[in-house]
Amino acid sequence: MNTSEFISILTEHPHSQLIFEYTPGQFVGTNYHITEVKHISIESVDCGAGTSSWKETVIQLWESPKEIGKKEYMKTQKAIEILAKVGQIKPYQMDAPLKIEYGNNTFHTSQLHIESYESTKEDLIIKLSLDQTDCKAKETCGVPAKETFQQETACSPGSGCC
Repeated sequence: MNTSEFISILTEHPHSQLIFEYTPGQFVGTNYHITEVKHISIESVDCGAGTSSWKETVIQLWESPKEIGKKEYMKTQKAIEILAKVGQIKPYQMDAPLKIEYGNNTFHTSQLHIESYESTKEDLIIKLSLDQTDCKAKETCGVPAKETFQQETACSPGSGCC
């Protein structure tokens, strides 16, 4: 999902509680805050010497230890206001992919992709997922595009990959 799509979804549900499901059945606590919005520019070189560049928007969530047990989640309208204020200071690249950065005591900090969302009468649930790493130079590495990477065979010493 890109930045524009995310902001549009929030705008369509301004009075909902904004809930993030970071893994199936596990939700960011009601005590979360949006602590940072990152406008990231990435310049990369893959293992086949291919270069890429792109931009991303990353919204960081943090659970306040002082607000454990809080009854309600942040309203979507508050998130819209936070993102609007950020956009006035640092304009968004609206077609940039958007990620949610989150971690807690039982879930390692990760940048998660928005897989889907669900809207109920009172809640907007943003369903997040992890992406696995992948070889971007499959042709150079001799790995068929649809093959699942297996550590034992792919990019092994002497294979010409990575």
